[in-house]
Amino acid sequence: MSADSAPPFAAAAAALGIDTGDGLAILVDPLAGLADAHTVDARGLADAVRERLANASFTAALGPKVSIVLDGGCALHLDALRADIRLRADGARWQIAVGGDAATATPIGSVAAADAPEAVMRLADLLARRGPQARVRDLVSAHGPDPFRAAVADLIVEPAPIAARPASEPIGMHLLRHERFARGIALAFGHTDADTLDALIEAARHVGASGLRTAPPRALVIIGLTIEACRALTGDAERLGFITRRDDPRRSVIACAGAPVCAAAQMASRSLAPLISAAAAPMLDGSLTVHLSGCHKGCAHPGSSALTIVGRNGGCDLVIDGSARDLPANPLPNPPPHAGEDMGGGETLPAGFARLAAAVARVRHGEESSADTLSRLGAKHVAALLGGSHG
Repeated sequence: MSADSAPPFAAAAAALGIDTGDGLAILVDPLAGLADAHTVDARGLADAVRERLANASFTAALGPKVSIVLDGGCALHLDALRADIRLRADGARWQIAVGGDAATATPIGSVAAADAPEAVMRLADLLARRGPQARVRDLVSAHGPDPFRAAVADLIVEPAPIAARPASEPIGMHLLRHERFARGIALAFGHTDADTLDALIEAARHVGASGLRTAPPRALVIIGLTIEACRALTGDAERLGFITRRDDPRRSVIACAGAPVCAAAQMASRSLAPLISAAAAPMLDGSLTVHLSGCHKGCAHPGSSALTIVGRNGGCDLVIDGSARDLPANPLPNPPPHAGEDMGGGETLPAGFARLAAAVARVRHGEESSADTLSRLGAKHVAALLGGSHG
């Protein structure tokens, strides 16, 4: 958007009742209020927390990246999202953890449902007193969790551990109340354009959908469907280029906006992503991730990946089993100004990935995963294959 178009867009979004993200990020599970009777509708708690935060004197001192996850307990959960404060429904109680995703956050204990808003406020107040740059993960790492536990000690009813759950999978059909279904699809590389999204909305409206919600990672969930409507909408979404299958190789490639959309990007990440996912498809079995990062910041995926391509000074670097911020293993052929265009010598990044995928297929042992095969090949051989040297 431009400086002229951004304000009217924000006004139009507000008029539609869409949260424009002006306040603290409070995230609830995608099927809140729609899943079966064994789950809790986290929207009520979210509304109570938002109201109290709006009237609290400390809210302005919270950093812009501070987030709260409120998970009602449905299968389409938020365990993979990192948050400063996270609550998960457990019957009539809420389990509290701080500073991470469900696997890495520090458990604090359980509180009664009536005390959950107060518990969130106390933890947020404690964080705000550390200043706008403070994040719970850093504070726990430096000082331990005791200050957070002490802040809500009188509300804790039991120190219940938070049990692990199977990974959330948005793609597919999800049973809702009243014999209705939701159909989850994903945005290829986290991106679409306005015309394509408009066509999807029209297709959803045509089959009687009642709404649309977002879900991690980079997925859309169309709700209020019959089984027949789910099938019809799946075909429409696939024709429009959305991901409708869980084994789609595009799910293994993460790309930032890249050049020229992002001023910091040194590589056209998003334009290269379809070409690289097609070239590497034979080895993209879900066991590894390829990250295309326009610069060293790694905005689209701050974590580690099997293969990370980082734009740098008009060229790109390869990081193996690391993140965009790590030291590169090897420089690669310059990414062309237009994705797939030859830079001379017949070499492009997609060609390197096709060569690597072919090598993985040749040396794979039986049902071995691609990630394990890459590990056996070794970083030096992988870098040589991607870089154009057959090593």
